[in-house]
Amino acid sequence: MPQDSLLVAALGDIHGRFHRVEAWLDALEQARGRRVDFVLAVGDVEAFRHADDHRRKAAKRAMPAEFAEYADRIRRVKRPLYFIGGNNEDFEALHDLPEGGELAPDVHYLGRAGLRTLGPLRVAYLSGIHAPRFIDQPLKRPTSLDTAKQAGYFRTPEVEQVAAARDVDLLLVHEWPRGIVQRAREERLAPARPLPSPWIGNPVTRKLVDTVHPKWVLCGHSHKPFAVALESHGRTLSRVACLDQAARPDTAVFWLEFEGREAVRAGWGVSGVPAWQAGQRWGLHTLPPLEPEAPGSVPADNGATA
Repeated sequence: MPQDSLLVAALGDIHGRFHRVEAWLDALEQARGRRVDFVLAVGDVEAFRHADDHRRKAAKRAMPAEFAEYADRIRRVKRPLYFIGGNNEDFEALHDLPEGGELAPDVHYLGRAGLRTLGPLRVAYLSGIHAPRFIDQPLKRPTSLDTAKQAGYFRTPEVEQVAAARDVDLLLVHEWPRGIVQRAREERLAPARPLPSPWIGNPVTRKLVDTVHPKWVLCGHSHKPFAVALESHGRTLSRVACLDQAARPDTAVFWLEFEGREAVRAGWGVSGVPAWQAGQRWGLHTLPPLEPEAPGSVPADNGATA
């Protein structure tokens, strides 16, 4: 193994299920025969202490709230976890940490928007989803259900902050970039699997990708796995990986192995088997086979209703 080799794992929407994703990461480490250097989560982590917390959306209160054990140091994550905000979070706790902070030992909130260097990698990030009615409104302290909901929407200055980033290895967003489904249709390379609506995602995130030209884009929110490559005007190819919620590991876990800052292989799930290697095409054919919908899964939030 090269000395500058790095294994990075990414998680889809955790929705409070910290125990199971820790077990999945254990399995991935065993399969790859090495430690995961750090973990990235693409929002809807839900670091609440109580499952029935009134600030959680009603549909999500059936999900576990296991974070308290980590915050109270009863348990500790085994590898550093860095996460962005989705539209289902404990926004009251996150409000005073716009630039990020540590919520429990080795559990790091990256913040609402910015650029962070993690190991050798330059990681840009934008928390939240797009709500046109609120994008130019000031962010209010989340003291009610309504203002907490609004805290899950990104604002124009945050978008502009990320848009200024360059030489980005990874871009973390919660909501999909608009147009990636249409891109997959145009390629006509999709295996026999149903495609999501072409209107899924938002144009603001897509413009960010086309402006920043990150090498990789990781997103969640819609609870579906997806993979597509985007190239704009001959610039850097951006490989997009959309992760499922943490219902099953095959589609909720995605990993990348780097040598220096160059990704050399990537895979889905915890088998450790690469689905892609440097020089190969990236797209829907890299996804794991379709499986039946998991019982008791939470419906996707496909966008803001504002």
